[in-house]
Formats: sequence, C-alpha cells, structure tokens
Amino acid sequence: MARPNTKEDLISSSNIGYDKIIKLIDSINRDELTMPFGFVNDENLKEAHWHRDKNIRDVLVHLYEWHQLLLKWIESNTSGETQPFLPSPYNWKTYGEMNVAFWQKHQSTSLEDAFLLLAQSHADVMRLIDTFDNEQLFTNKYFKWTGTTSLGSYCVSATYSHYDWAIKKIKKHKNNLSIK
Repeated sequence: MARPNTKEDLISSSNIGYDKIIKLIDSINRDELTMPFGFVNDENLKEAHWHRDKNIRDVLVHLYEWHQLLLKWIESNTSGETQPFLPSPYNWKTYGEMNVAFWQKHQSTSLEDAFLLLAQSHADVMRLIDTFDNEQLFTNKYFKWTGTTSLGSYCVSATYSHYDWAIKKIKKHKNNLSIK
C-alpha cells in the first residue's frame, strides 16, 4: 500500500495496519506470544531495533510510546505551548536512546497491559487525527510547529509506518517459531 497522503487514506491504512497486528498476534499460540524473539542475536540484522525488542510486548509498548509522543506533541502545540516532537534531551540523532528508555520503562509491563495500552492509544490517535481536515494534515508548513513538513507526515510515521515495522517484526517471530 502506498504511503497515505489524505486524511481518509491515513485513517483507513492505520486502522488496517492496527487490525493486521492484532490478527497476526491472534494467530500465534498463546504460549509462544511471550517467547523471546529468536533473532535478537542475528548479526545480519543491522538496525538497533532488531536487538532492542526482545518479544511482542516490547513491540506493542514501542508503538504505544510513539503514540504518546504524537498525542502530547499535538495537544501541546494546538494549546499554544510550542514543543518539539521529541522530548528533551532527545533529538533525531539520539532518538535511538529514547527508544531504549521506552524499552526499559516497560520491562515490568505485562503483555495483556501492553495490548490494552496500545488499543487505547490507537483509538486516541485516530480520534485526534479525525479532528483535522485534509489541508491541515497534508499541507507542508500548515502549522509552524511542524517545521518544513506536514502534520500528516508525523501521523503517518507514528501509525501506518510504525505498524508496518511491527508487522514485519512479529511475522519474523512467527516464522521463526514455525521453523523450530
């Protein structure tokens, strides 16, 4: 599916991606849902996230935390309190450290709670996106606080693109389980 560039496509593709994650997880044996990923030590997987996230819970809370970033950023800026997307002390060069902090924060979160957190945050993000029109979402520089890009681009990153990332990761886990 092409990257969403309208409000309708953003909402639709995000909901489809979220549903795919849930259906994919539902297709995994209950005992295998909490099993550690078998690929965390695979040296062929270069990106840090392959080694950071150890199980499905870690993926779900990662999505939840990125939803929280989006929600807080939009709510602050639309209330007149200018805030960058990434909280201090992080920036786009150090956001990997922020992701590790999210991972550490949720090591005692249960898989069941991770599901609930993600379900609620997905619904919250979809409701918030729905309050904007197509022009507000997909016109570059429409809001001063989005910099040179559009609000929709941030929304796509926190939903559709992140959901695609999660699906790939969970599928890899599921495929590894079937090899054993």
